[in-house]
Amino acid sequence: MSPDLTPRDELRASDADRDAVARRLSTALSDGRLDLAEYQSRLDSAMGARTMGELAPLTTDIPDPDTPGDGPVDLARTGKENAPPSWREHPDKWRAWMGGAVLMITIWLVSSIASGEIEGFWPMMPLGIWALVLLSGGCRR
Repeated sequence: MSPDLTPRDELRASDADRDAVARRLSTALSDGRLDLAEYQSRLDSAMGARTMGELAPLTTDIPDPDTPGDGPVDLARTGKENAPPSWREHPDKWRAWMGGAVLMITIWLVSSIASGEIEGFWPMMPLGIWALVLLSGGCRR
């Protein structure tokens, strides 16, 4: 068997590759390195990328979260006791999200049945944004 001579940038990207870039972009969003519009634009590009070369530029200006940076250290977040709460520590916020999801999907379903045809699934947008805010820690209470 001969070795693969395909340049890395031309290799097909896998779902795992796209997911890794999405996680890194999400971290950059929660760190305040990206605003929501730029995050969404880069995420759309990542999910549509076919090659590794299309994925690489999406994170070149974002520091690797596994490598300590040269920037200022947030002393309030250095210990585990001061770490930001994970999504598992606030089930009440996720219960509220789930209640909103049930309500919006029910409204969508009833309006689709009433109109006699399936309408566009509009709950995806507000629920997706709400979930991103919760995941990024936008609600710190």
